[in-house]
Amino acid sequence: MLFWHGIPLGVDFRGGTLVYVKFAHPPDDNAVRAAMDRAGLHNARIQRFGQLSNNEILIDLDVQETSEQALDQGKSKIISALESNAPAGKQDLNNASSLTIANYLLEKDPQHLGTDASQRYTAEAQAVVNYRDKTKGGVLASFDELKSVVDPAVVASLQEGFYLSDFGVRSVEIVGPQVGKQLQTQAELAVLYSLAGMLVYLWFRFEWIYGVAAVVTVFHDTLITVGAFSLTNKPISLTVIAAILTLVGYSNNDTIVVFDRIRENIKLLRRERLAEIVNRSINQTLSRTILTAGLTFLTVLALYLFGGEVLHGFSFALVIGILIGTYSSIAIAAPILVAYQDWQQGRRGQRPVVMSVEPAKRDRAKARAKV
Repeated sequence: MLFWHGIPLGVDFRGGTLVYVKFAHPPDDNAVRAAMDRAGLHNARIQRFGQLSNNEILIDLDVQETSEQALDQGKSKIISALESNAPAGKQDLNNASSLTIANYLLEKDPQHLGTDASQRYTAEAQAVVNYRDKTKGGVLASFDELKSVVDPAVVASLQEGFYLSDFGVRSVEIVGPQVGKQLQTQAELAVLYSLAGMLVYLWFRFEWIYGVAAVVTVFHDTLITVGAFSLTNKPISLTVIAAILTLVGYSNNDTIVVFDRIRENIKLLRRERLAEIVNRSINQTLSRTILTAGLTFLTVLALYLFGGEVLHGFSFALVIGILIGTYSSIAIAAPILVAYQDWQQGRRGQRPVVMSVEPAKRDRAKARAKV
């Protein structure tokens, strides 16, 4: 995070423009990026979207204007950048709106309609767009596909004024910088409030050092999870923040289970060293932790593998977070208690209290005698 990718914020937080493009063939990310650079759209983030067989990509641009005109301009820039061999004087049917098609048909009037030409051609144009977007996924491969949708005369007229590119811009989304900054602030406050709430709860439920240990552990889990996104250069979106908040609760739940067993054993084993009590408590709760975390991990792993691109960031955060959260509840939270006690005893010049061996032997001898 400090020296490589930093924290890769998604468009939700930094603002920008998201353009969803579907291709008729598997797209070449490098060729698309080169086309963006030639069009002046530098630093574009390109990633595959959805299933690989859908041939869809998501283009993330740093364009942060939020007007309706900027929305149309962003779409036009993407289309002009990706169009390579456009015939002169023809429009792209795969990226034409129903209004553009209707106006063209009304001008050409291929069916020689009368007074209801405007209404009829508007319906024909909408039928073409619906078939292209809903049935063919946004990209027409041939004009012959439209013969079952509209009148053959309309298809012949469209062939004269339009051509078919190998891609179609599905949608364009813009998040302004002010909205992104507000979302970033709210996400940070949500995480901080959750940590503060846990600290206060554990302070009253156990002791203040337990609350500090839990907050340090959760901060550790959050840092590692965000670091995994930085290492893989995956953008952090609002769904990732939701996953991190979920991990805050999940990791804290495991930590409290271990803390509760430690507190019970401290009452039962008053003369043993705290380190031994902590080890025994961890061993007593280890099978429960492994079973619970293991089943949860299998669930989120399935979500990561089969949940699709929309849930990819959310599930990736859960996969990393559950592994780290389970580890930290055992190897981070509990040792903080031991380290704090050792520090306190070092300040007071005290030696750790250890259970005497001889009394223990006498107790066992008495028990055998009674039997």
